[in-house]
Amino acid sequence: MPPVQVAYQRVAVIGGGAAGLVSARELRREGHKVVVFERGTQIGGTWIYTSQVESDPLGLDPSRTTVHSSLYKSLRTNLPREVMGFRDFPFVRTAGGAQRDSRRFPGHQEVLRYLEDFASAFRLNELVRFKTEVFHVGFEEDGKKWKVTSRCTDTDSGNDLDETYDAVVICNGHFTEPRIAEIPGVKKWPGRQIHSHNYRIPEPYRDQVVVLVGSSASAVDISRDIAAVAKEVHIASRSMPEGAFSRQPGYDNMWLHPMIASAHEDGTIAFQDGTMVLADVILHCTGYKYHFPFLQTNGVVTVDDNRVGPLYQHVFPPALAPSLSFVGLPRKVFPFLLNEFQSKWIAGVLSGQIMLPSQEKMMEDVEAFYSSLDANGIAKKYTHIIGDYQFEYLDWLARECGWPPFEEWREQMLYAVLKKRKSDPETFRDEWEDDHLILQSQEDFVKYLSVDDSSPTPRHSIG
Repeated sequence: MPPVQVAYQRVAVIGGGAAGLVSARELRREGHKVVVFERGTQIGGTWIYTSQVESDPLGLDPSRTTVHSSLYKSLRTNLPREVMGFRDFPFVRTAGGAQRDSRRFPGHQEVLRYLEDFASAFRLNELVRFKTEVFHVGFEEDGKKWKVTSRCTDTDSGNDLDETYDAVVICNGHFTEPRIAEIPGVKKWPGRQIHSHNYRIPEPYRDQVVVLVGSSASAVDISRDIAAVAKEVHIASRSMPEGAFSRQPGYDNMWLHPMIASAHEDGTIAFQDGTMVLADVILHCTGYKYHFPFLQTNGVVTVDDNRVGPLYQHVFPPALAPSLSFVGLPRKVFPFLLNEFQSKWIAGVLSGQIMLPSQEKMMEDVEAFYSSLDANGIAKKYTHIIGDYQFEYLDWLARECGWPPFEEWREQMLYAVLKKRKSDPETFRDEWEDDHLILQSQEDFVKYLSVDDSSPTPRHSIG
């Protein structure tokens, strides 16, 4: 049966970060009328740095002053720019002198400038309502359309605006609502606690003993940032086996431990291997919760132990598809590319050019996926961590959209980075050995993308 043109024309996109911007572009390309709701004053989402932090450093108080960004001042990408950009708008070095960061692993300011360039190139700012916060997304009375309630944050009028949309695409990110490690005895521990969401610069930790919980990319960066000024830094990681207490190579004041066993009233922190330290600060680099306080679906979509579901392929809730979708939930991925592939799929489905399976078939797929996670001992909270599976996932999305498959050279570049990062975490961003994988310019990308995939030339060959 040929594709059927669906009457979805008016689409609300929640969030003006990378996911929201590329979603807006793909939706407009398909002819939809798009409104992007952005509560901030500019596009960029989590890539907008601010020195401001929240009133609650742990981010647990629901009445706290919320800050969207989790960037720390020294942050540089842990992926090279070649694999970060959107497929048809590569993240290449840009002329601009001192105003632009030409490094292969640029700082966060350059990523924001790239997104601004992207928005400018595709005239996306004209679709964005800045300083507009969404408070409610729910069904209209007829159950066929969505009511979106928003408010301009730039006025004191308090007047809410109710509007009707055919579809809603949620792109609000997942780096704002902190997850905290559960530490026995910590309520009586007298020291200071903070989540990495509220970490900006190392100076407040000068001459202090810091226990940092976590082993993610942010934990690695922040521990080294703080070690330059702190008296001691002790990293507690669940992935570290007991008895593996060790000093970090290249540092006289940084140690790696297994997880914290308990905290005590005298200020000491005990680790699972029996070692103890008298600490001033516990810094939680423990990730984030998916959080959609505005979304009301009468229990159709829930967040259960950080699993957003049920979702078909991490995007569509079967019972509400295709009028509700999510972009950017998967983690440990090439985020911009994944956003682009997902949003292209969504836009095609909403225009009737791509057909979804029946609701029953989608639910069968979701249940099979959840069963496979259970069978492999993968906890529910890791549902959206897809890691190596991202290449298969991106190829699946590409096939659905009639797009060329995921480029093999990007996969090779990722593994080259991971290998280098493991062997030399201090310099992996600045000492690159796999020059044959580097694309130097937009012309290189165009040359690559013009190669016929049916030719015998390997997909990663870039001439």
